[in-house]
Amino acid sequence: MAEVNIPGIVGIVVFYLLILAVGIWASRRRKAGEEEAMLAGRSIGTYVGIFTLTATWVGGGFINGTAEVVYSEGLAFAQAPWGYALSLGLGGLAFAKIMRQREYFTMLDPFQEKYGPRMGGLLFIPALLGEIFWSAAILAALGATVSVVMNLDRVTSVIVSACISVFYTLIGGFYSVVFTDIIQLICIFVGLWISVPFAMTHPAVSSISVDSKEWVGDLSVKQLGPWMDYALLLMFGGIPWQVYFQRALACKTPRKAQIVSFVASLCCLLMPIPAVLIGAVGVKTDWTKTSFYTPPEGNVTNQTATVTFDKAMILPMVLQYLTPTPVSFVGLGAVAAAVMSSTDSSFVSASSMFSHNIYKLIFRQNASDREVVWVIRIAIFGVAVLATSLSLLVNSIYSLFALCSDLVYVILFPQLCCVIYLPGANTYGSFMGYILGLILRVGGGEKNIGLKPFIKYPYYNETDGQLFPFRTLAMIVSFTTIVVVSYSLKYLFEKEMIPLKYDFLHCFKKYALEKSATGKNNKTDFPMVKKELSEKE
Repeated sequence: MAEVNIPGIVGIVVFYLLILAVGIWASRRRKAGEEEAMLAGRSIGTYVGIFTLTATWVGGGFINGTAEVVYSEGLAFAQAPWGYALSLGLGGLAFAKIMRQREYFTMLDPFQEKYGPRMGGLLFIPALLGEIFWSAAILAALGATVSVVMNLDRVTSVIVSACISVFYTLIGGFYSVVFTDIIQLICIFVGLWISVPFAMTHPAVSSISVDSKEWVGDLSVKQLGPWMDYALLLMFGGIPWQVYFQRALACKTPRKAQIVSFVASLCCLLMPIPAVLIGAVGVKTDWTKTSFYTPPEGNVTNQTATVTFDKAMILPMVLQYLTPTPVSFVGLGAVAAAVMSSTDSSFVSASSMFSHNIYKLIFRQNASDREVVWVIRIAIFGVAVLATSLSLLVNSIYSLFALCSDLVYVILFPQLCCVIYLPGANTYGSFMGYILGLILRVGGGEKNIGLKPFIKYPYYNETDGQLFPFRTLAMIVSFTTIVVVSYSLKYLFEKEMIPLKYDFLHCFKKYALEKSATGKNNKTDFPMVKKELSEKE
């Protein structure tokens, strides 16, 4: 059993207290009102916006996951850093300015505005699941790290982390999340960069430039399909997240929302560099020459020593066993800060969607600002309890999170494109695209959670599974379905080839009456409605 890392524990406690203090200080800036609680009164400037958006993406899963992939599979498969970085740039280019100009409160607002509250509620499901499982995966990773590296109780570490995050988020709302993100990003940057030189010069580590193919990785032709699938998933599936749009919508102006997205994109390319180097160091380390290795009893002269540990633990392993005590103090504190920067963002974004798009727009349209703020607080607590429980009870959280990320890509990305850029998109097309995309994605299976495929795409085999980029295919089919169904029904209803009495989702009835009453409709649009109005006159 590994010894307790006292400096590491002290480091995490110090960083947690610092974050808590900043969160309480930030709460004093908060004013009353729904917009204040959800978007900090749309008062976020350029520099603060860059910090909070970068910190949200560069969280515990981002840093730990990058080091893990470089260590286990090679740099060629570390797609998240540049994939998510590009997603921020694309989001700024295509969506941030428009969404901010229209002064939406959440990512779901344009859907409910165009398709109605119930369709918006349906689209809330993959958005909420993505946020909850993301938080749960990060909390689970923190618990495993602390329990293995520091020999502390996993349950306690996860619950304490969640409680601190919930506490300052409850009292300060989005203000606290934004300002603690600044501290957390500085901690991550300084902590990891200080650790890298010491880790690389440890006696047990050989030069990473010698035979670098060991950690660079090798992409085979067979892996190209899944590689491209995940690359596109990260680039485009990284856009439709409430944690991103909450920051874009909180900026002072639409132009600032774009600038924040572009600069944060560049920052997300630079921030994981130390994590990449730490993963490479892990590959080039002879762990038998570290204090982690305990030789077996007896004569081992002619035996080959082997050291095994969970590959997901590579970053904290390097920080603990390849750096001096003071550096370990800072580095492990930085890991904890990275986790906090992701969980608090997810808590407040999920609760914002629930309170505004579900509670207020579907159930309590006349709810006051004070009532909505209290719903936000209750929802923050509820999301935190859900995420914490899942992180402690379910063993395959990361796999479930991966599946929910797939759903965000397959379902929400084409929906967002259509609702913003296609005037003719309607609820019929949206619903059919949702269902068809879901069937094609779930049909491809997910081996990590034991979901067997009932659709075997080209190049499928029992050993390697799906080698075809079926997630991207499902996204394209979903997008195409929205367009084809929306415009086909629009034409058929406008020409009254299908009587308006069959418009059970009321996409065209109100539109027909308004256009016909004002005389702005085309002569061939809604002829029966126009005739009825003429007869009444």
